[in-house]
Amino acid sequence: MRSNVIRLGVIGAGNMGEAILRGYLNSGYAAEAITAVFDLDQQKCLALEQEFGVSVASSLEELIDRSDLLLIAVKPNVCAHLFSEQYDRFAGKAVVSIAAGWGGERLKHALPSTARILRVMPNTPAMIGQGMIVFESGDSLTEIEREFAKALFGSVGDVISLEPKLMHAVTAVSGSGPAYVYLFIEALADGGVKAGLPRPIALKLAAQTVKGAAMMVSETGVHPGELKDRVCSPGGTTIEAVAVLEQKGLRGAIIAAVDACREKSERMSK
Repeated sequence: MRSNVIRLGVIGAGNMGEAILRGYLNSGYAAEAITAVFDLDQQKCLALEQEFGVSVASSLEELIDRSDLLLIAVKPNVCAHLFSEQYDRFAGKAVVSIAAGWGGERLKHALPSTARILRVMPNTPAMIGQGMIVFESGDSLTEIEREFAKALFGSVGDVISLEPKLMHAVTAVSGSGPAYVYLFIEALADGGVKAGLPRPIALKLAAQTVKGAAMMVSETGVHPGELKDRVCSPGGTTIEAVAVLEQKGLRGAIIAAVDACREKSERMSK
């Protein structure tokens, strides 16, 4: 591997793999930076080839042999077979995995000792460049490889690093969190429909409200509790609604859901 050039190979062209590729290429990086893409669904690969000009590998063996850094973007249940079947070929490679349930230690046990490993937890908003991506600290990548990985994932969202023991909590908050938010948006829109709004209008109001509120938290740095208080006038309509949410246990349900997700992630990793 040349010190200033990393040959990227992507294994898996599903939703997340494709999103990362699109973000990277749409950020101005040349398709030549991606050595090849491989997926059992060759139609997905061919679509990327036609749109961006990326090379499609004819086999896993070809892809791994031609690459310095491999992005593992396959389903978690495929990883064990992939690593076992191609074990020797991963020797000396940088392996960046986004598979849920595959922490750094588990990856180390499944791959050759000479493989350099980074575990990453992205989330689905990466598909529109608004992802939250967490690197598991303590990786064994070289500095050049790590900077490359930051550029790759930074093209689809915000990137931070956290210690391994927190990654199950990350899965439960940002990894699975979009599903909780979608459920809230759907329920908020349903409430609007019940109140007489046409569904498309109710959904637009709900989605934009959640988007704007999230930006208020992230861009102002003000605690969400304080922002909530600013909307709640004494004796007003908003505090009436908030009181119902508190009575129905919204906070407790969300906290319990996060805890259940974390526990499931821990079980999956064993």
